[in-house]
Amino acid sequence: MQVTLRQGETFESLLKRFRSAVAKHGIISDYKRHQSFISKSQKLRAKIQRAQRKRMLKAARRAAA
Repeated sequence: MQVTLRQGETFESLLKRFRSAVAKHGIISDYKRHQSFISKSQKLRAKIQRAQRKRMLKAARRAAA
């Protein structure tokens, strides 16, 4: 990732542009995701739990409406 200093630009605005570019490219989230190893079975379990939670919330919203 490279950000060049524009003419008359302050360091703070340069840093802000750099941070937004890093966030836009998803570098930080990718780094956090790869910090620890997660086995395939753990990924599958988490995916199933997310789907169950989503179904429960959807059913609760239908019941409330």
